[in-house]
Amino acid sequence: MKNEPENNSNHFRFHLPFTHMFSVFGDDWFALKAEAFARFFGTPFFLISQTVIVVVWIAINVLGYAGFDLYPFILLNLAFSLQAAYAAPLILLAQTRQADRDKAHAEADALHREALAAASEQRELFASQQTAQLLELMQQNTRLTEITKTLSERIEALTREIHIKLVNETR
Repeated sequence: MKNEPENNSNHFRFHLPFTHMFSVFGDDWFALKAEAFARFFGTPFFLISQTVIVVVWIAINVLGYAGFDLYPFILLNLAFSLQAAYAAPLILLAQTRQADRDKAHAEADALHREALAAASEQRELFASQQTAQLLELMQQNTRLTEITKTLSERIEALTREIHIKLVNETR
C-alpha cells in the first residue's frame, strides 16, 4: 500500500526517536563496567563461588591451617561489609539503567502498535470503499443485463414480425 513505510526491513524504526536518550549514569566505560559487575552479582556462578570461598575461609581458620581470621571472623565480616557497600549502589545503578531501557522500549512498542492500528484502519477503510464500488458495479451490471435482455426480446419480436410480414408478402 502507498501509506505504509517504504523500509519494512528496519524493524527498529520506532526505536530511532529514543536513540538520543542516554542513561542517567551515562554510557561511559565506568558505567558500562559497573553495570556488568552488578549484573554478575546475581549469577549462579557468583553465588556458588562466594559460598565456596566463605566455606574454605572458615575451614582454613577453624581447622588451624591459617590463623589470619579467627572465630568471630572479623576480616570476613569486613569483606562482606565492603562487598555490600559497593554491591547495593551498583545493583541500583543496573536497575535504573534497565528501567530506562525498558521505558524507551515500551514507548517505541506503543508507537509501533499505534502505527499498526492506523494502518489497519486504513486497510479497513480501503476495503469498505472497494466493497461499495464493487456493489455499485454489480448493480450497474444487473441493470445493463436487464436492458440487454429487454432489447434482445424486442429485437427478437421485431425479427419475428418482419419474418411474418416477409412470409405474408411472398404469398
